[in-house]
Amino acid sequence: MPKKSKGMPGLAPTTIYQLKIVLNDVDPPVWRRFQVGDCSLAELHHVIQACMGWSNSHLYAFEVDGVEYSDPEMGDDMDCRDSRSRNLSQLASQGPSSFTYQYDFGDNWEHVVEIEKTLPPEPKAKYPRCIEGEHACPPEDCGGSYGYEEFLEAIRDPHHDEHEEMLEWVGGKFDPEAFDINWVDRELQRLG
Repeated sequence: MPKKSKGMPGLAPTTIYQLKIVLNDVDPPVWRRFQVGDCSLAELHHVIQACMGWSNSHLYAFEVDGVEYSDPEMGDDMDCRDSRSRNLSQLASQGPSSFTYQYDFGDNWEHVVEIEKTLPPEPKAKYPRCIEGEHACPPEDCGGSYGYEEFLEAIRDPHHDEHEEMLEWVGGKFDPEAFDINWVDRELQRLG
């Protein structure tokens, strides 16, 4: 669990960053727009996990201007900088306005994160918060974008050889069109 900072629930942020994250190479497109106070990339990782619906059970890395940032405790074989060492405020003031976030190096889920704008905090608003989004996050460990495509094909076709197996694997149902902003906001509030 991340420590509280200016960007996490419980402390009043002075600047709000509005970000949009898009999961690459999936159809239908999966994206979220959310607002958060200043936080480190390590804390942003947890916000992204909650917004997208991932389970935080795999390794991650941010790539900003050709430099990778990740959890330094992930192992010595990772050639990256500490994700706690770079904040959104630094990115917003120095550029770039977009960077990548990779989750699960086996499935290789790549996301593009864009800092859309900064705003003053709204009175009584709780941050971080999701304000928009579309479509369900793919199930963990489904094999990346190619595996997700095969998974969707199997669950949509009752005559597919793996139809029943795939539905059982995801708990009986999966709607790729579904997006529940209230669920996402509840997950975001648990970060504090």
